[in-house]
Order: sequence, then C-alpha cells, then structure tokens
Amino acid sequence: MRIEERQHPTAARTADQILNEIRDYCRATQTAESTFGRLVVNDGKLVSRLRDGAKITTGTLDKVRAYLTEHRTAAMPSQDQAIPAAKLLNGVALAAATEVQHAGFRFFDNRQKYLLFVSTCSEKTEVAHRISLELGNLQPTPPALRLFDAGVGDGTVLARVMRALHARFPTMPLYVVGKEISYEDIRLTLEKMADRLFEHPATVLVLTNLYYAEAPWLTPRSATSAQSLIWKDVALSGNTSHGFAEQINELEGFLAENWRAGISPTTGNPVYRRPVILTLRREDHSFLLDPITPRPGRVMADYDLVIASQPYRARASIGFKASKVISPLVRSLRPGGRLIGIHSHGNDPGIEIIEGVWPGDNPFTTDRHAILRQVKRELGTAARHYNFNASSDARSIFRYHMHTLPDEVSGPIGTSTLFAAWNAAIYVAQIEDRRLSEVVRDGRYLETTDRVLKKHGGLWFNDETYVISRRRA
Repeated sequence: MRIEERQHPTAARTADQILNEIRDYCRATQTAESTFGRLVVNDGKLVSRLRDGAKITTGTLDKVRAYLTEHRTAAMPSQDQAIPAAKLLNGVALAAATEVQHAGFRFFDNRQKYLLFVSTCSEKTEVAHRISLELGNLQPTPPALRLFDAGVGDGTVLARVMRALHARFPTMPLYVVGKEISYEDIRLTLEKMADRLFEHPATVLVLTNLYYAEAPWLTPRSATSAQSLIWKDVALSGNTSHGFAEQINELEGFLAENWRAGISPTTGNPVYRRPVILTLRREDHSFLLDPITPRPGRVMADYDLVIASQPYRARASIGFKASKVISPLVRSLRPGGRLIGIHSHGNDPGIEIIEGVWPGDNPFTTDRHAILRQVKRELGTAARHYNFNASSDARSIFRYHMHTLPDEVSGPIGTSTLFAAWNAAIYVAQIEDRRLSEVVRDGRYLETTDRVLKKHGGLWFNDETYVISRRRA
C-alpha cells in the first residue's frame, strides 16, 4: 500500500495521537508494528513511514481507527482496570499478583532477542544435527514417514531435518506437521519450504497454531474452537522452487488475517484467536499423497518422530512441562516412534554472565531426569508402553557457540560483540525485561560479559537431550 502525499487536515492534527495509540496497542498485544500495518492496510511499513513524517489519507486513517476500535477493547484493559505503565513488562499488562507476573511472562515471544540470538549462535545447527542422529533409529511403515515439530520457530531446524530425511529416505512420502502460534515465525518457516517441496515432492506439509494437546491430532478440544476452525488446503502448481515460493508468498494475506494471537488473561501466554490448519502439497503428486493428506475428520496422530526442542520455559514448573507439553506429545507416537526432547542445561559461560549480574540466579533447575520421572507419573499405567532414555551426560549434553571471528575476543572486544553475547546470555536464561531495566542503567553488565568472554575465549552454551520411545507390539 502506498501512503499518499496529499494529507487530510484531520489526519495531520491526529497523527501523533494515532501513532501513540498504535504503539500502546502493539505493546499491550505483543504485536509487531510491521504486523499491525499488514493486518490493517496490508502495508508492513505503515507505522515506520508515519513515524518518519509521511502523510496519511483519510481512508487509511479510518481503517486504523476502525481496527483499533474493534480490537483494542478485548486486547487492552479498560480505564477501570488500567495498569500503570510501571507494571508493563515486554508490552504485556501484568496482573498485580506476583504469581501471575511470573506465570504470565513468555520470554520466547520477544522477537528482537530471539532473532538476534538465532543469527549469532549455532544452536539451530547443533539441534538439527542432534535430531538427525535419531533418524537411523526410525523404522517407518506405509504409507508415509510422519514427523511432528512441537514449535517450529523460524523453521531453521525443521528445514534442516527435512533435508536429512530426504538424504536417508529420498523416495518415501513425508507427512510433516509443525505447530507455531507466531505469525512472524510461520512466515519465516514458509520462506524455507519451497526448496523442500521441490527436492522432496512426496511431501505433505501441515502448519497449525493449535495447542500442544490439540496439534498432533489437528483437532481443537472445545466445541467453540472446532466451529471456528479455519482449514485451508493449498495445492502448489508447477515444478520449480521459484514457482512454489511465488505461490507461498501469496498466502501472506491469508496468514495476516487469520494467524492472530491474543494474550491469556490468566497466564499471560499467547493464545490463538481462531484455530488454523494450513496444508501444502504439490499438485502433480496429489494422487500419490491422497492417502496421507489430512482432512477434517480424517486425521491420524501416529508419528515416527516428534521434535520437542525448547518447547517450554526453563522456569516453568515441572508439572506444567510434563502434563501440558511432553505427555500429550508422547501419546501421539506410533509403536516404534520416538520423541526427542531438547532444553537448556546451563553450567556454561552463559550462566556465568547471569550469575555475575544476579548472584545465585539459576533458571535451569529441572534436568532431563526429573522431566522423565514426572512424565512417567503423568502417563500412569500407560508408561509401561514406553522407554525413557536419559543417556549419560557425555551423550546427552552438547555445546553450541556464539559466532565470533578468531581474533575477536583475544584483544579489545567490540561493543557489538559484547551486546550480542549479553543478548544471548539473557535470552537463554530467559531474563524478564523488568529485571533487565534494573541493571542496564550502568555498564556493569557489559563489564561482566567482557570478563567472561576473555576468560573462556568466547561464549558457548549447553543443551541436554532425552528420548522417549514407544515400544513396538
């Protein structure tokens, strides 16, 4: 959308007010400004252009006002319930109770920290490699190899695993389901899928924003959600990755309109506004893929491999991790299927930075052994049908690094490297913005980061893995 140069007098007088309202709305709903622009007028640069002084037409102004009027009431507290700005954390209005403050924060929805972490650290590469080691243990049966990714993020891990699957099973049909509530992450994931569908044409790709207890079965639990379910099937024509990418790009309007998330008033976690299921396949392979293409009322949750990489917050209770995340995923395994879980382990230079700023703070209190014990309790008598493999530390724990040049930490460390290292440390440790604001007023946090980087000659982090497999007959 192009913003016209001719400006209406009313728009000129209210430009600052509208910008302030947009900022408040985006902060309260954790909506990126680019996403807001696309949702309202299909222009991701709307807000940035207005901030730079661009003029706005009456029509655009009316659309913005109408959108804010429609959505702000449900998304933001009323004046009677208004929460002071001091209690705003990362754009989410926090409840006054301490319990809700801690329960309501979802660190992994912080887009800027996430994207900087992904681009500066090798975790995605190492995670994908570790998952690929499990492929040799798979023994899929017709009609397809079935994969579930419990949180695709930006799609880097899923794309790498799909490449590894093609290398091992080049002609086998693949049924791939990815769960992700973030519109931005789904957009980034889809950008990587054209090449996958070109190289492995016998692929059915399904993306959904359903919850962990719903997504493997592609079935909302409540009758209300089931009635509002949006199910879109896309058959891509042609046989080139360029053509597939062009058709996938055309889905952006559909995603912007339907892949919306709100904030739970009880937990503060993101929740879908409407459940969505999007399936993609190649039109020239529709006949071959028909038996595995899901349709309403015809869905199977019998996965050969389930990926659970960082699916829960480290500081969440062990009961939540086991009952709300891992146990439902375990129940979706077919006989012989395997779930690989991966989460942060700590005991690395990253946690040294955190402890240097907040002595005694350790978010990694639940290890893989505790998770497996709790999942066994959650499954009850059904646990006898599964094997729980924690492995030794030597096999389970692996390291990933922050990318630096060979001589970057041997001399004076540049400010950009220090900021990248600090961002990685607070991202992995999931430090709330409220706590960050207390320490960034002086330079101690950068001094601590500098000291740790020089001590270790760089920065790395430890993850740990565990495997739960369903026994055969």
